[in-house]
Amino acid sequence: MPINRRHALMFLGANAWAIRPVWADAPGSAAGRLVLVFLRGAYDGISALVPHGDPRYYQLRPSIAIAKPDGSASSALGLDPLFGLHPAMAGLLPLWQQGVLAAIPGAGSPDSTRSHFDAQHHWETGLPGSSASGAGWMNRLSTLYGKERSALGVGEANPQILVGPQPVQLLASGQAATRAGALADTRTREAILKMYAANPGLAQAAQAGADSRMQTAATLALAQTEAAMAAAAPPPPQAMASAATSDKAIQQAANNGAPPTQGLALDAQNLGTLMGKNRHLRLGFLSAGGWDTHLNQGNTTGTLANNLANLSRALLQLRRHFSQPQDVVVVASEFGRTCAENGTRGTDHGHGNVMWLMGNAVAGGRWHGQWSGLAQGDLNEGRDLPVHHDFRAIFAHILAGTQGVARDDTERLFPGYRWDARLDGLLRA
Repeated sequence: MPINRRHALMFLGANAWAIRPVWADAPGSAAGRLVLVFLRGAYDGISALVPHGDPRYYQLRPSIAIAKPDGSASSALGLDPLFGLHPAMAGLLPLWQQGVLAAIPGAGSPDSTRSHFDAQHHWETGLPGSSASGAGWMNRLSTLYGKERSALGVGEANPQILVGPQPVQLLASGQAATRAGALADTRTREAILKMYAANPGLAQAAQAGADSRMQTAATLALAQTEAAMAAAAPPPPQAMASAATSDKAIQQAANNGAPPTQGLALDAQNLGTLMGKNRHLRLGFLSAGGWDTHLNQGNTTGTLANNLANLSRALLQLRRHFSQPQDVVVVASEFGRTCAENGTRGTDHGHGNVMWLMGNAVAGGRWHGQWSGLAQGDLNEGRDLPVHHDFRAIFAHILAGTQGVARDDTERLFPGYRWDARLDGLLRA
């Protein structure tokens, strides 16, 4: 097949953004790193952080509520007299007990939309209520870190949060990240590079992009093999192969291109590996779809439980890689779900939700902010958790407290937000 410029760009792929080998960078500053795990489709926060101490929870959810803590595998894990942890997330309980995991149960966007597309756009641009196109807030933030590429996205081809003028590094989801693709073939690679030979600048960039993709694939394949050997298990066959056919998952519109949760732990491992080898990378973005549980949501078993178990494994993987003093991992979703179950034993689009923070700098082992309960008069429109804490204010606290971002810069990053003094204890002093 003749190779044209379009095919060349496809072969080089997203990794052409990464000009230098990831292991060639000297260690960066001691400032923290921020990773956002975004759950597309609107996850049900009050199934993850179960308000078992509120009797109305069980009235609202006769079929899908998580049972009060009783020590059994089919009940919530008690965190305090009000909240418990979904049993599928039991692996995170030690992190809560160690004080490095916290929750904010009344978080979200101040905009009232129940549209997945609009809400995700608001979160990723940092501009609630605005449908205008523009740079993602994480791309804008990366401009503060200098000319080096400081942001890495894993899983999605072009997430809005990373769109903008600042170059970023993007990586395919799952085992596809370990494959060099057509570039592994010497003749194909040479043909692609020959196309750019007449322009020294383009030729250098193309060569660097090709080298980066191959080096990244080799680095991740080696990391997966070493991890499998350490666990006394055979490595995935794809990690040892130069090419294989990718699995194709049918994504709902709510997923907006995000991969399913089954591969989230591997994506977390790949992100951690690359950010660990390149200390210039200070911002990471992961996403997973499949959280739009209108039908047969389940309780301690079922679709949601499976997703929460996959999320838990991914967070444990991230904890292994991001445990420096100022590292913070955040879990969020575009909005929450209705407090009452619907007629198909699921939940519908809501408003407020539970955000999670993990890191040594986090004042963990507790929940933060305002919780107004589940009485109908205290709910948004009588049906949803209210948003007591603007997500932008939460990120502002994190950025100011662990990333060295000045308050003035957070105000430019998130126009119109207000500092939330109720969250002043979110991070350790």
